[in-house]
Formats: sequence, C-alpha cells, structure tokens
Amino acid sequence: MHELRFSEEHQWVHNDHGVATVGISEFAQSELGDIVHVELPEEGSEVEAGEQIATVESVKTASDIFAPISGTIVTVNRELADAPESINEDPESSAWFVKIEMSEPGELDSLMSLDEYMDFVGDDD
Repeated sequence: MHELRFSEEHQWVHNDHGVATVGISEFAQSELGDIVHVELPEEGSEVEAGEQIATVESVKTASDIFAPISGTIVTVNRELADAPESINEDPESSAWFVKIEMSEPGELDSLMSLDEYMDFVGDDD
C-alpha cells in the first residue's frame, strides 16, 4: 500500500493510480469522540482542494470535512451513513469518505507524510 498523505485539516489521502481515497485521521476521530452522523457529498461532484465535502457529527460537536485535493468525486462510502461509528473504529482504512479522481495530482506534494503529520499534531510516539 502506498503511504498516506495528510492535510492540516486532518484528512488523509491514499493515491491509487490517480484516484485518491480520502478519510479523516486517527487523531481527528479521537478528538471528535463518538461519531453519530455523517453527511456525504454526491458522486460526480467537482471539488477544489480546501472545499467542504462532508460533515461529521459526534456527541461533542459537528465538524466539516474538507477535500485535501481537487477533482471529481467518483465514489462515496455510503456504508458510513448507516454505521457512522465505523469512523471511530477504523478511520484510516475501511471508514474512508470519498474517492476523488484527481485533476491536480501535484497537490499531493503539498500534503504531509505520516512523520510530518505526527509532528504537526504533536504526537511523540
């Protein structure tokens, strides 16, 4: 598996031949607490990096999810609507939010590696 890249808004990206799978980081889900609802975008939507693409509601707060890269949303993980708690259980793998066909693959270069992200969130592990 290719390494994940991370945004400052706590989204991760996994690039698979120009299609980016996007989700939220382990750190983000732990900060949110128990997730109870998620609103997802429509497939076929064009998004720009930094644009809001989803909303996650937890028992503590509601939080916007932003596109870390630009492109077209080609797949939405509809299972999250029925099982939003899966985001707490497996945020950096099976609980992905969307798959985006990237229009600007070079944007990946502006995202952080895992080590850079761990430094960014202040994780000393």
